[in-house]
Amino acid sequence: MEFISALWMPILLSAVFVFIASSLIHMVLGYHASDFKKLPDEDKAMDTIRGLNIPPGQYAMPKPSSMKDVRTDAFKAKMEKGPVMFMHVRKTGMGMTKNLIQWFVYCIVVSIFSAYIGSHTLSPDAAYLTVHRVVGCTAFMGYGLALFQDAIWDSKS
Repeated sequence: MEFISALWMPILLSAVFVFIASSLIHMVLGYHASDFKKLPDEDKAMDTIRGLNIPPGQYAMPKPSSMKDVRTDAFKAKMEKGPVMFMHVRKTGMGMTKNLIQWFVYCIVVSIFSAYIGSHTLSPDAAYLTVHRVVGCTAFMGYGLALFQDAIWDSKS
């Protein structure tokens, strides 16, 4: 953990930079505006789902009780009939403060891991471009690669 005492300033600066850059990309450029589609009859769907009182959490539908259930005709019929979905239910309301704080903490964590990998794979006199390449790639893995798993399980696959 001694790398943190030597690299605390770059760690914090990179977290702040990513936090500000990502905020601008999302709010000004609207980069992720088309990530989700609107349901055809959103009001009806919301009224129906609201009546179920589903607590916040992540859900799959249909969801087998066990791996044995996946092979049953009843489960196969549910999968064929549909709808088949993964659903993330959030608590009601519109509060961004907690989410932004969690995002900033995540930025710090990615910066710490990037600094850790850089400090243990590069010599102190390494060229700037080499440092940038290794640490930048590590940071990209922390920010970007986790999102590809959503595409793997997307219905278009």
